[in-house]
Amino acid sequence: MRYYIGDIHFGHKKVLDFDSRPFKDVEEMDREIIWRWNHTVGAEDEVYIVGDFAYRNERPAEWYLAQLQGHKYLIIGNHDGNLLKNEKAMSYIEGVDKMMFVADEGRKVCICHFPLAEWNGFNKGALHVYGHIHNRQDTTWEIMKSRDRAYNAGCMLHDYRPVTLSELISHSVK
Repeated sequence: MRYYIGDIHFGHKKVLDFDSRPFKDVEEMDREIIWRWNHTVGAEDEVYIVGDFAYRNERPAEWYLAQLQGHKYLIIGNHDGNLLKNEKAMSYIEGVDKMMFVADEGRKVCICHFPLAEWNGFNKGALHVYGHIHNRQDTTWEIMKSRDRAYNAGCMLHDYRPVTLSELISHSVK
């Protein structure tokens, strides 16, 4: 199976308020997201981390990555700078780029942390999986909800766990 998850922000205290996350503290958030990930993803599954894996985290990124099942691919987000500099953490990631293209469920998918108004294959039915805007309902959200085939992989929109393409589509609020 192939899964998508974005804007996890492991270790980031301020994201609890920013997203109105339902956890009492960072430790509970981190523990719960790890548990939900591992009860969703199998050892041979692929997970596309759609940016912002960890931010302002006290524990090293490899502490999180070592516990997470599946083959992990990172689409670079604006808060992934420290992760990219951490050789040990990056050894848990099988691929990294600013944008990735995959075939999933017979469809072409363009994955980028940032929401794009148009993407590679836009006029040929390709889908776009993005993050960055969390659960904000602002101008960018308005633009993206008007785009057919564009799906926000932010973990706060999907019960804080990785989701399949079919789940992304079914969870989509249009």
